[in-house]
Amino acid sequence: MGNRINWLTATTVAVGLAVAGNAFATNGYFTHGNGTKNKAMAGAGIALPEDAIDVTNNPAVAVLVGDQVIGGVSVFSPIRKYETSESMANGGCFPGMGCAFTIGPNSLKSKSNYFFIPHVSWSKQLANDNAFAISFYGRGGMNTDWQGGSASFDPDGPAGPAPAMTFPGTYGDGAFGGNGNAGVNLSQAFLDVTWAKKFSNDISFGVSAVLVGQMFEAKGVRTFAQYTETFAASGGMTMPESLSNNSTDWSYGYGAKLGIHVPFNERFSFGAMYQTKIWMSEFDDYADLFAEQGDFDIPADLKLGLTWHASQALDLSFDIEHIFYGDVDSISNPISNIFACPTAGAGGTDLSKCLGGKNGAGFGWDDMTVYKVGLKWSNNEDWSWRLGYSYGEQPIPNSEMTFNILAPATIEQHFTGGFTLERTPGRQFNMALMYAPNSSLKGTQNFDPSQTVRFEMYQWELEASYSWRF
Repeated sequence: MGNRINWLTATTVAVGLAVAGNAFATNGYFTHGNGTKNKAMAGAGIALPEDAIDVTNNPAVAVLVGDQVIGGVSVFSPIRKYETSESMANGGCFPGMGCAFTIGPNSLKSKSNYFFIPHVSWSKQLANDNAFAISFYGRGGMNTDWQGGSASFDPDGPAGPAPAMTFPGTYGDGAFGGNGNAGVNLSQAFLDVTWAKKFSNDISFGVSAVLVGQMFEAKGVRTFAQYTETFAASGGMTMPESLSNNSTDWSYGYGAKLGIHVPFNERFSFGAMYQTKIWMSEFDDYADLFAEQGDFDIPADLKLGLTWHASQALDLSFDIEHIFYGDVDSISNPISNIFACPTAGAGGTDLSKCLGGKNGAGFGWDDMTVYKVGLKWSNNEDWSWRLGYSYGEQPIPNSEMTFNILAPATIEQHFTGGFTLERTPGRQFNMALMYAPNSSLKGTQNFDPSQTVRFEMYQWELEASYSWRF
């Protein structure tokens, strides 16, 4: 037993180090599932407990999965592209329109395309139908790396002597002496500490303390310095130092999960999980970028699921997940808030709506609801097969194009499959494959109404895990 605990501790440290450099996005920037079996069913199955890692989907199942250690890793590949059209403004100034900020025209693919995402979980059954579990896993999103491109703008406005100028970079950040590369990197590492209890009627309840560390980096967005609260509050005399190109910053936070599992009868079982908002410390090095001086909480999450045990060999799961992106200002505030900033040139007077302000502009994301269906079929004692499909309307309105070049979370569908092989009782090898077909969004560039922006993404993921019961 001591060796197993030592293995778990070492693996947890390794996971933490590995996750720190990786990020991915599927349903917004939430994963389509947690654990290999769950991912093979497109995230469906919170009422179908199988492995220790399933406690991350529903804490109540810790008392149903036995004594187990499971670890795995995925190779994840999001392929992203954005295009901007020709512009009638081309960075110039026009009566009634002000001075435009024109992106390109560009057509770029993100250079960051492959990530390795590990996970590990341990569950232990205790006396009197209690159980304990520890799980460590990664999540993130919005990782982009745009190299090249250009942007045009009038650096001193219509009254100044300088004409419209073009600089390298998606947002013209080369005007500030950099190479113009733009993008963001958000990575999150989660530690769930779980307790669960099964009652005399076989209903199970569980709760998890959720501890989170996240890291963030933004580059290539110094062009937006004039829209920051720091710049506006100083009357244009102080440039923001916590906006862009400040390397990696860390934040830490906590929240909780509550879960329940109800076996109605031999044929049907129900599961539910609610994760609170995860309250995070601020990204101090990006206090001029995110609303509320660098705040970037993790939104609340609600999952409901029903599993039909059709036979000893066949299970069908139907789940719904709702992600509350709209409750986090830095994610949900619309970009239009920026034009109320006093230095935006649109006659605004509200400092709180400048970048970094209490109501500062964000990505404009809406809440997201995802519908999932998954199938498990066991044709013999050794092999089990899984299929899944999920759909959720992507969270970005087509009125929020300019900032979301940094985070083009357009994926709406996931097609999944996988298998489990158990040659030795209690020892399982699992595989899962996910393909998310190309999904795109097109809308008006927010700083140049004569220009359109289109971005798109498709994804694939291959995950393997191994588990053993003791």
